[in-house]
Amino acid sequence: MQPVVNPDHTVTFHYVAPEATTALVSIDVSKTPFPMTKDAAGVWTYTTAVLPPEIYGYHFEVDGRMALDPHSVTIKASYTSVGDGFLVPGSPAQPWETTAVPHGTVHVHTFTTKVVQGLEANQDFVYVYTPPGYDAKAKTKYPVLYLLHGWSDTAGGWSTIGQANYILDNLIAAGKAKPMIVVMPLGYGDMSFVRSGGGVWQDLAQIDHNVALFQQSLLTEVIPQVEANYKVAPGRDNRAIAGLSMGGLESVSVGLKNTEMFGWVGGFSSAVHMLKPEALAGLDAKKANLHLLWIACGTSDDLIEPNRRLVTELKAAGMPVTAVETSGAHTWLVWRDNLVTFAPLLFQGK
Repeated sequence: MQPVVNPDHTVTFHYVAPEATTALVSIDVSKTPFPMTKDAAGVWTYTTAVLPPEIYGYHFEVDGRMALDPHSVTIKASYTSVGDGFLVPGSPAQPWETTAVPHGTVHVHTFTTKVVQGLEANQDFVYVYTPPGYDAKAKTKYPVLYLLHGWSDTAGGWSTIGQANYILDNLIAAGKAKPMIVVMPLGYGDMSFVRSGGGVWQDLAQIDHNVALFQQSLLTEVIPQVEANYKVAPGRDNRAIAGLSMGGLESVSVGLKNTEMFGWVGGFSSAVHMLKPEALAGLDAKKANLHLLWIACGTSDDLIEPNRRLVTELKAAGMPVTAVETSGAHTWLVWRDNLVTFAPLLFQGK
């Protein structure tokens, strides 16, 4: 059966495996899986402590092997793994929950890329969120946030796992964020960067290759197509870039190199330990003239120290950086909250 969210916001898990000798449940609220207890019928159970309202990922480990919940209705898929999910609802509802407000639309586009390597038939993907009330025939034009996913995620990561469209729906309905278009492209310049496994993060040449090709595709393919096909307000003042982990590395690198293109830059738990030193060389705060440079990370994240060093280096360069530290590790629990905080800061007064 699906995880049972109890009235006190504890959650009970069940897994039927009469022949198993051990069973654990791994929940992304903890780096350590929790041991389950088997009853006489062979049903393993575990009940959590009280959990705050959130969307959580989980999977089982039965006799040392990963196992999915056959009854789960929420699947979290990436290029490297598959997991399940469940919601602990809030009262009132949290910004990432589906609520009775006007909803925007998530459009999925496939296009032929001349830049990204390793895609079947060179077919690339981009997801585009248009806010409630968007009318392609109207004169109203909207600012754009280019929102980048992390390593292993698909182009749909921010919409299917991150709930970005519901977050924007709820923020806009509450008057907390300006109506905006959100563009969520596939974040790889070379698909071998994700297909080769996590060891690629030890190879600076592969990282640089991937980021460089992604930047080229974003600037020469994705942005021109978005601006040709959607009601986009022109100019850097109406263009933001942000991302998580790998996407954070890309957003900081691309954003700081191209301040004539982006007036707003954000990084969530960014993999900036792999940021090339020249990315910060010659930064001129006055010339960059960023409306916002926002660097956030969870305090339990292994990337917290690299992000703190980045903030120190940016401040030394005279850049007006906003540093944000929250509780949490390298998980969607942190990144959804980052977007909830970041999005209302964008395009204010513009």
